[in-house]
Amino acid sequence: MKAVILAGGKGTRLAPYTTVFPKPLMPLGDKPILETIIRQLKHYGFKEIVFAVGYLAELIRAYFGDGSAFGLRILYSKEEIPLGTAGPLSLISGLEEDFLVMNGDILSSISYSELLKTHKKNNAAATIAVNRRVMNVDYGVIKYDDKGILQDYIEKPKLDYDVSMGIYVFNPKALKFIPKNEKLDFPDLMKTLVRSGEKVFCYKSDDYWLDIGRHEDYEKAQAESGGLKSKVFYFE
Repeated sequence: MKAVILAGGKGTRLAPYTTVFPKPLMPLGDKPILETIIRQLKHYGFKEIVFAVGYLAELIRAYFGDGSAFGLRILYSKEEIPLGTAGPLSLISGLEEDFLVMNGDILSSISYSELLKTHKKNNAAATIAVNRRVMNVDYGVIKYDDKGILQDYIEKPKLDYDVSMGIYVFNPKALKFIPKNEKLDFPDLMKTLVRSGEKVFCYKSDDYWLDIGRHEDYEKAQAESGGLKSKVFYFE
């Protein structure tokens, strides 16, 4: 099985750390986050991983090399100009079977084998892993009609919604909807697939999930790093 890991962003939300350091190499415990990810993927049977790189790509390549030290084959696809989240897939050859795509800054206990199994079962062009999130609103929320008459007053409500986990599975047919060397993000790609009559399936996951793209999330991951081993983050 093949996986593509998106590791080319500048990680501006984690500045100043990422000014001279690519976000996927940010440490978590005694390993970079990206190493945690590839160890997980190896555990689930992935043999070949493509790093879609851009910003500070040479540092990622220097650390991981060809992947032999990790028991994997690692290839690199470098974008010369920013291509968004989906655009880098247009540069990668050899994606001839269903393949996984994920961001390089995600911590999750999701079962990648179950995700792939569900994708194939549904014969989808794309599958999005989704996770439920709850947001606490610190204000009283007012609802009123077009005449200004109060309809409802909700004190500090909790809002729940499903969000993309930044983990996807694609059938190769989805690639024809990605123009080469043009910027394209996943929301636009998914909407294009739906408009074209292709099936996009949403895989609901209740697993642990954390996107460490923000300072507070990275600090949370660091604080929890001692207990993350029990959540299958590390495979020695």
